[in-house]
Amino acid sequence: MKSPHDPRHKKRQHIVEELFSSDFHPQKVSAETKEILEQLTFLDDKITEIAPEFPVNKINKVDLAILRLALFELLIKKDTPPKVVVDEAIELAKEYGGETSPAFINGALGHIIEQ
Repeated sequence: MKSPHDPRHKKRQHIVEELFSSDFHPQKVSAETKEILEQLTFLDDKITEIAPEFPVNKINKVDLAILRLALFELLIKKDTPPKVVVDEAIELAKEYGGETSPAFINGALGHIIEQ
């Protein structure tokens, strides 16, 4: 398990918070978050592909932010091993999401890893 003081984990927390907030109102965001927001259509299409039973507009906003970050890291940035990205996403889901968030995130990202 990652230390909550790990700088990479802190950075991911910040990005998830910005992604979550930007779903409700436009705001100034970090360069990393801006990069993700520029890819929203692609990322949301991937989410629809891997979790067709959950329309993007119906997914819990926290889970959606975590998925968007993880998919960005897995499919676009590609500089972190997939297992690390998935583990981090599950940790973020435990911290920020609801009771079912970690299992949902794990299942959705598992589909991407299988592809």
